Amino acid sequence: MMSSASTLVAETIWSNIESVHSVTDDQLAMLHFLFGKNLERATRIVDQMAVRRISGQPSGRTIFQVMGESRRKEEYFCFPEHYCACYSFFYDIVNRGEQLCCKHQLAARLAASLGTCVEVQVSDEELAVLLAQL
Repeated sequence: MMSSASTLVAETIWSNIESVHSVTDDQLAMLHFLFGKNLERATRIVDQMAVRRISGQPSGRTIFQVMGESRRKEEYFCFPEHYCACYSFFYDIVNRGEQLCCKHQLAARLAASLGTCVEVQVSDEELAVLLAQL
């Protein structure tokens, strides 16, 4: 599990990326140091425009839907800082504590910071139905 210092560094980098909606090579290198192969996978997902931010109206509450990389193209709902519905989240993060987050969470965070999410608006009722399926 990452130390609080690593988490603080990551949060600072995310804030800097979000403030200008772009990422430098140095920032990518630091994120890669912190997140390893999951960051590489996340950047591929973002490059494929495979991150949707689903916003409930009128509340503005959001959840992300991220396409997996496998041939099956599963889609996973996630909250970038807290949860993902994928197997890796439960196996590597919750059970083993080996990672801070999965590639889907990283992809959602990166796309949101860069402003490259596919934006989808639904009613709050529709969003509640999606959340009830988690």
